[in-house]
Amino acid sequence: MKAVLLIAGLGTRLRPLTDTVPKCLLPINGKPLLGIWFDKLVAAGVSDVLVNTHWLADQVTDYIDNSAPSELNITVSYEQQLLGSAGTLAANRDFFDSEPFFIIYGDNLSDVDLADLYASHLEHRPVLTLSTFEAEFPERCGIAEIDHQQIIQGFVEKPKKPQSNRAAAGIYVAEPNIFDYFPEQQSISVLDLGFDVIPRLIGKMRNYSIGKLIDIGTFENYRKANGELEEGASP
Repeated sequence: MKAVLLIAGLGTRLRPLTDTVPKCLLPINGKPLLGIWFDKLVAAGVSDVLVNTHWLADQVTDYIDNSAPSELNITVSYEQQLLGSAGTLAANRDFFDSEPFFIIYGDNLSDVDLADLYASHLEHRPVLTLSTFEAEFPERCGIAEIDHQQIIQGFVEKPKKPQSNRAAAGIYVAEPNIFDYFPEQQSISVLDLGFDVIPRLIGKMRNYSIGKLIDIGTFENYRKANGELEEGASP
């Protein structure tokens, strides 16, 4: 089983913390977020992982070399210029085989059961199984419209007037034929899943609802993840 862990973001909203430490290595209750995801992947039975790097890439590589679980065969893809979430997938097509694979935004903290998510995908085999959570601020997220059969019938990235509060969690299982739905890249320098690919998959995606998700992208959320700030309290 394979997975892509997208961890190359700049973490600008967490500066000055991320001036010297990449966001994926910020500690959550003493353990780097990247390490938490590695443990989840091992528990789910993943054997091969592709990670993309950019900002402070040497630190990420050092962590992988010295602290990553031995159960994982990790491929590091350095991006001199950020390619976007879908751009990373497109640039590394040779990594994938004929089996479904995880796509995970590694700057989120979640209680998702990856093994159960994968099993759900295998039961139905949509092009993409998209995890969603109940968003407090749906206008800041990619919002899915889900029918009674859990098929995603609409998707809008950061809508001004959200039609629901079910937001994409950045945790997916994809079939290899997802690449058939990628736009041509000749005129696109950065390719994004939410903007450029998922809207092409309407009716071909299935929802998988999860509970907890924290985007480790602001000081408030980072403190929440470390248990320093209760939900709903003032920062």
